[in-house]
Amino acid sequence: MRTLRSLCMLLLLWSTPATARDIFVDNAGGDDRATGRQPQNTSEMSGPVQTIAKALGLAANGDTIILAKTDQPYHESIGLVGNRLSGNAQQPFTIRGNGAILDGSAPVPPDAWQNRKGPVFRFRPPQMGSQQLFLDDRPAARVIAGPQSKGPPELQPRQWCLLDGQIYFCVEMNKLPSDYKLSYTRAQTGITLFHVDHVRITDLTVQDFQLDGINLQNSARNVSIVDVTCRGNGRSGIAVGGASLVDIDRSLLGNNGQSQLLTLPYSETHVRESHLLSNTAPGWVDQGGRVYLGDRRMEGGLDEYHAAAAEEKKP
Repeated sequence: MRTLRSLCMLLLLWSTPATARDIFVDNAGGDDRATGRQPQNTSEMSGPVQTIAKALGLAANGDTIILAKTDQPYHESIGLVGNRLSGNAQQPFTIRGNGAILDGSAPVPPDAWQNRKGPVFRFRPPQMGSQQLFLDDRPAARVIAGPQSKGPPELQPRQWCLLDGQIYFCVEMNKLPSDYKLSYTRAQTGITLFHVDHVRITDLTVQDFQLDGINLQNSARNVSIVDVTCRGNGRSGIAVGGASLVDIDRSLLGNNGQSQLLTLPYSETHVRESHLLSNTAPGWVDQGGRVYLGDRRMEGGLDEYHAAAAEEKKP
């Protein structure tokens, strides 16, 4: 009888999910030596940590990471990998942004510019590939260079282009690049998800990364992206890779370099009440997978997609 009782208790423990924890992050007032268990600093160091990376290091399956919205962006590139940073249907692993910004940009050093000819200057970022140039924290006007171009196309003042891994920028008369507030996409990807299950990302802006704002690289299953803005990223706002399954709800994707939404083979994407803007690139580039816009399956990509019920937002 005692053995049967012990076995029942053991089965009950196995079937009861662990209590999920909240881990608080504050990039202005937090401390990575703290435990992150409280939203405010405490004498026993149980207050918020300073970085999302530290919070991820403390987190376990089903936990919620809660960001404080401060006057400064979180300048981090983060990855969610494996079972520890996953959840289940009742307790998804959650990143709750509270309106915070995750930003991958960096100022162009004034002495990094070289004069190419006349008012045109050039700068080679440390990493080649997709890029964006920002003027006063917004994407600068871009001119696309042809694939066979031997030199940059004609640029008007305050325009730029990307050619052979270099950024070319045209200044106004009697000005130098150092007279402008110019930044570029330094970090590669905002959030990478790889072999995770039941993850929820909500109320967050992910901007100004070299490749993608959010990249569901492979086998990111049952991911919910809700009330998220992805803007100013070099390739796409959200890229959905192989064997991944994602719901994108009430979100805005705009001002990205090559596509707002990129879907790849063997993935499945559901977009509801969201905006995919064509202001800088196609709203959706279809490279494979199954895509549903609302309740309708679509193929072939779209220049732009505005759900009728979507809330009006601007990137």
